[in-house]
Amino acid sequence: MSSTPNEHDLQQLVEEVDRGGRRVSGLFGALVFTVALFWAVFQLWYASPLPFTFNFGILNDTEARALHLGIAMFLAYVAFPATSRSARDRIPLHDWLLALIAGFCGAYLFLFYNQLALRPGIPTTMDVVAASIGLVLLLEATRRALGMPMAVLGTVFILYVFLGPWLPDALAHRGASLERLVSHMWLTTEGVFGVALGVSVSYIFIFVMLGSLLDRCGAGNYMMQVSFSLLGHLRGGPAKVAVLSSAVNGVVSASSTANVVTTGIFTIPLMKRAGYGGVRAGAIETAASADGQIMPPVMGAAAFLMIEYVGIPYTDIIKHALLPALLSYISLFYIVHLEALKLGIQPMMAAATPRTLIQKVARIGMGVSGTLIVIAAIYWIGVGTQRLFPQQAFGILVTLLALLYVGLVWMASRHPDLPDTVSVTDPVRPEVWPTVRTGLFFLIPIGILVWSLTIERLSPGLSAFWAVVAMLVLMVTRRPLQAFFRQQQISAAFVQGLRDAIDGLQAGARNMIGIALACGTAGLIVGAITLTGLGLRMTAFVELVSMGNVLLMLGFTALVCLILGLGMPTTANYILMATLMAPVVVELGAQNGLIIPLIAVHMFVFYYGLMADITPPVGLATFAAAAIAGEDPLRIGIQGVKYAMRTAVLPFMFIFNPLLLLIGIDSWYELIFVVVGSIIGSLAFAAATMGWMRVKSKPIEIILCLVATFMLFRPDWFMDYYQPKYLSVAPSQIYEVAADLAPGKRFVVEIEGMNLEGDELRKTVGTVLPPLPEGATDLDTQAAGRKRLADAGIGLMAFGDMVQISNISFGSQARRAGWEQGWDVVAVKQLNPQRPSEYLVYIPALLILWLIWWRQGARLRTEPQPVLQAGQSI
Repeated sequence: MSSTPNEHDLQQLVEEVDRGGRRVSGLFGALVFTVALFWAVFQLWYASPLPFTFNFGILNDTEARALHLGIAMFLAYVAFPATSRSARDRIPLHDWLLALIAGFCGAYLFLFYNQLALRPGIPTTMDVVAASIGLVLLLEATRRALGMPMAVLGTVFILYVFLGPWLPDALAHRGASLERLVSHMWLTTEGVFGVALGVSVSYIFIFVMLGSLLDRCGAGNYMMQVSFSLLGHLRGGPAKVAVLSSAVNGVVSASSTANVVTTGIFTIPLMKRAGYGGVRAGAIETAASADGQIMPPVMGAAAFLMIEYVGIPYTDIIKHALLPALLSYISLFYIVHLEALKLGIQPMMAAATPRTLIQKVARIGMGVSGTLIVIAAIYWIGVGTQRLFPQQAFGILVTLLALLYVGLVWMASRHPDLPDTVSVTDPVRPEVWPTVRTGLFFLIPIGILVWSLTIERLSPGLSAFWAVVAMLVLMVTRRPLQAFFRQQQISAAFVQGLRDAIDGLQAGARNMIGIALACGTAGLIVGAITLTGLGLRMTAFVELVSMGNVLLMLGFTALVCLILGLGMPTTANYILMATLMAPVVVELGAQNGLIIPLIAVHMFVFYYGLMADITPPVGLATFAAAAIAGEDPLRIGIQGVKYAMRTAVLPFMFIFNPLLLLIGIDSWYELIFVVVGSIIGSLAFAAATMGWMRVKSKPIEIILCLVATFMLFRPDWFMDYYQPKYLSVAPSQIYEVAADLAPGKRFVVEIEGMNLEGDELRKTVGTVLPPLPEGATDLDTQAAGRKRLADAGIGLMAFGDMVQISNISFGSQARRAGWEQGWDVVAVKQLNPQRPSEYLVYIPALLILWLIWWRQGARLRTEPQPVLQAGQSI
């Protein structure tokens, strides 16, 4: 067993994984620092409205992507050593040379954009040479930053382009020349400079920068300290703190490894002292940290790619991701509580002021209600100001925000700063309000981000830009303001704040190196798929493997995600699987009569991609936790997979029940039913997988728990046996059904026709229709239905009782959902008015769980219960 590393070793691990392991000082170190800082400033400029305000520095998407990749490739060669034995304190001459060439090739489209635009599709010898060298150097940079598997996969797809004519019939294609390959991959936006790199430029960088700045200014430590104040005194408190602090830390850092190191350096030793043991402690921290990527509003980089792939606003992605993320963390919180019960763990921290149960409930109620009142007041002040003073609203709100900020800093300055660490040997739970009030100003940039996204409906990039601006102002001014209020020296505090801001910007840029390269290399893979037509063959291949069974197909997709995740970051894994598998899952589901929303498939792929951070033998977050716990990474990985089962089952549930993604919910009472039912279901599943509720569960109780879980997650499955959800009506009634459909409900039809391979197919497709615009409510039923369908991108031709799809608008949700132009509508699905509410199934499910709870309570009072040791399992 290895000794526990110190904080420097752990930070070096994060440097190796996220920012490159080199720490170069002197002139060369200053040069690398300056390039990274320039990259951050460029991205801030690109995300801001300033280029259009001053009509200066305006770049189109292609130019921005090229400059973005060029800088990333340059930094990859100077920041990431070639091998594990390469020097970390200096940059060899050959790496400088490779960095300059890579930067030139990466930025080639930026440097020669006008010349290339004048000769599209006619590359010169210089173009071919630069593109060829660029591809090779991109793969080498990817190997350095992301590991060998990602680079090998990119190489395989390039070889696939060349070897097409000699491959078996199932994979064969015409092949391509070197000139065509490099032109497609490097001189257009079909390959490396495609959608993925565009999202990296527009959205991902600015959000990563926001997280870096929050981490640099101490927001991560503040969130951990607040977690300790809230939960440190509970049974198994350190583990519950790990869960909560990792959830809120997901806002600061979307890196699982950095999340483990930031919180785990304190929580893992405390969990070991509490009695969890090193393996369980490391696994709990790993599972909690990996799920930080699914926690809105700042999710992992792959979430921003969904904007382009699914074609919905980021606010909708946040909405769809919110409930599954909460379910994942709530069930993990319950799991660590069950582990505490099994191990007989008692509270190890005492509150500074003991309180009765009534006092505790009153304080919790006051805290929750007070928070909701403050949020509501801020909302109504903001909205009211915009309505009453539309011209002056921006200035008034900025002034009010500045006054609020100064007031919060003044309140915090009257009390000591939070400690930077938590005592492992003698932990004491701090008071909640004194801890919370010391860093409330950290919530202002996050509040600005949420306000801009949800209320102002700004783009994700522009919303994050304003949040970053607020964060920079906070970092530069917070220390001087506190020094002023404490009557200390202001100049030194100002210099320290300015240094933190600059360091945070360049650290954010270095965090982006791997993500930018992952997007570029994944674009290369996507380019190979589009160049060879491999995507069209995937449907037949997956259908053959799964034998047309949707559940087997999803299992195959999950397995491929986990295998690819062994050598790929979540972002690249998502891009590849979203390109290859997401359309296939939707298509085969439709052919089996199952409507799978496209966002559900993309969330499925996203979830299983991030699971690779946990699964052995290569999960990087697991290795970080093992280094802190001083345990075997394989054992921690296996235990982490057990804890992550509650996350692994969620994607299958929301594929078949999109209500879990808050899709199709049209009333508050239905929302309450879905949220409460799914929370209880996730707790029941956690109890079943842990084999414990109040005491050790018997086999029949575990089975009943799983049955109740399924009833709570899939009440529609049971109700379908009593009454079908849809009734089929004639195609001639399609406009009437479309006109009468409630907002938010899916319009469903059966269609049949011939696919590109000449096969006659029949499938079920559906899409949500937009409501009628204002002023169109006086239309008759036929016209109203036609208008709603047209607004959804669906054009129809009716010939008596026959209806044919005449047009599907490019880029519409209908096209993404699998609607086919030229196919015939066979049947229109109308919601069954006779079907009882599916939530009636909750009643027997809750009775089953109550029965188990009652039976275990009786055993708890009459039978002695075994207490496990930390290294045992049950």
